[in-house]
Amino acid sequence: MDITVSGRKMPVSDSLKSYAEDKIGKAVEQLEVGAIACEIVLYREKNKSIANAAICEVTVLMPGHVARVEESEEDMFAAIDVAAAKIARQLRKFKTRVQSKRIKKTEQSVEFQREDAHPESELDLDKLMDELTDDEIVRRKRMRFSPMTEEDALIQIDLLGHDFFVYTDRDSNEVHVLYRREDGSYGLLMPEEDE
Repeated sequence: MDITVSGRKMPVSDSLKSYAEDKIGKAVEQLEVGAIACEIVLYREKNKSIANAAICEVTVLMPGHVARVEESEEDMFAAIDVAAAKIARQLRKFKTRVQSKRIKKTEQSVEFQREDAHPESELDLDKLMDELTDDEIVRRKRMRFSPMTEEDALIQIDLLGHDFFVYTDRDSNEVHVLYRREDGSYGLLMPEEDE
């Protein structure tokens, strides 16, 4: 796995770079999720609760999936520790879902039930997120929607840690929006059927 550590508008010392590579790299590699690359971005920013917050962003690329976390703490080493723990938790959940999905698929094959192949998702949820400020669209991105199942969308929303996820349903070929409710459960928005 290729690990890159960079600073945004700040230099990254060798000790900080080594610590981030070691801490986050070990967390990702131990879970054996087939990660291709891991990008770690460190920077400082003013925060409402922390005067000069140290922020650690981690993006892990896997075949067909992207996991992303962003954590802020008073100390950069603490931000790296929290980000490592959070990305490990997300990848553990992803691995559990993928394994249970494979077991379920194998059981269905044994029972001679027809199961269509699930295409791998190539979505990057960051491309979906538009930041709205004062009723003005400040960022636009274009993206390709790969058809996927609800289960695949649930995996992606958990990996990315966002509040919503837009995808094309594999069976109906319609655009659906999966969103996280305040109580932690999920909701799904679908287009109305024509009467």
